[in-house]
Amino acid sequence: MQSLEQYPVILEQPVAWGDMDAFGHVNNVMYYRYIESARLAYLNRLNILIGPLLTVVATNQCRYLKPVVYPDQLKIGARIEEIGTSSFRMSYLLWSEQQQVVVATAEAVLVCINKNTMQKMAIPEDIQAIIKQLENTVSHAI
Repeated sequence: MQSLEQYPVILEQPVAWGDMDAFGHVNNVMYYRYIESARLAYLNRLNILIGPLLTVVATNQCRYLKPVVYPDQLKIGARIEEIGTSSFRMSYLLWSEQQQVVVATAEAVLVCINKNTMQKMAIPEDIQAIIKQLENTVSHAI
């Protein structure tokens, strides 16, 4: 199994009491919110949100391995696994401080859109270079 050391961006996410559902564990919807926060932390590292490029989620999925309950602190690793012409695939690892194990893994495919035309656009070369440089900080070549 992968470890957080293989992820260049790690977000610390406290679990709130209100994140739990009637069954006494974190609701599955919350995992997607946690993952979204980790994705935005990654995109902020790319300075991607200030230019003409938008990203939209084309697909996403989450595999729940262990239930999470309050109180807990999650560490969410985010990385890019694959870069296409106008899309990229990200993966996420959710680690529970309380349990000291991976509690979920997730994946998303994001498509790049020009915010002016709202049409799909190629990932700019400078953004690709920043992604590769960031991934190389954890010896992850793409």
